[in-house]
Amino acid sequence: MTADILPDLEKKVDIPRIERAFREILLAVGENPDREGLTETPRRVARMYAELFKGLHRDPRVHLHKYFTEKYDEIVLVRDISFNSMCEHHFLPFIGKTHIGYLPNGKIIGLSKLARVVEEVASQPQVQERMTETLANLLTEELGVRGVGVIVEAMHTCMAIRGIKKPGTVCVTSAMRGAFVKDAKTRSEFMALIYGQKNSSTLSFMD
Repeated sequence: MTADILPDLEKKVDIPRIERAFREILLAVGENPDREGLTETPRRVARMYAELFKGLHRDPRVHLHKYFTEKYDEIVLVRDISFNSMCEHHFLPFIGKTHIGYLPNGKIIGLSKLARVVEEVASQPQVQERMTETLANLLTEELGVRGVGVIVEAMHTCMAIRGIKKPGTVCVTSAMRGAFVKDAKTRSEFMALIYGQKNSSTLSFMD
């Protein structure tokens, strides 16, 4: 974690409390938290949680408040926005990429702002389905766009390293708003921009 992020988060996250709790977890699983390799681990874990869950203490909407007035009527797409989040069911990471497209209604935003919104929405205990819906709703509400399409693809470690143990399995979720729901041609164009014209035809389950 970078030095400029930590002081801000340590004011909002109870680091000593997490340290104490994780020490108890180590004892509960039969480990010795006082052995050399583990003495600093509770502190490391506490700082890691402060970083991973920073989205709990930030409002992603602020990144959508600065926009530019521009007459542009076609799809704006940012593809392959990488993210990592924490599944709230087992507290194990899910890692993937997000594709966001929108049809402007007189406003456009800086492309990096979409990536910042994804990062902050992902940085909290989460499920992929809610994350996908949240991203679509934020853009619709804050920008007043004519349409929004969001697709999230992720590998869930809670499925890869425990339970069924199926590494390489990918979960795909989508959320469509406005013209992306009402107009099949707009939705098809969005899919083709992400996956290519040939491959997009195989994803009709999202229609």
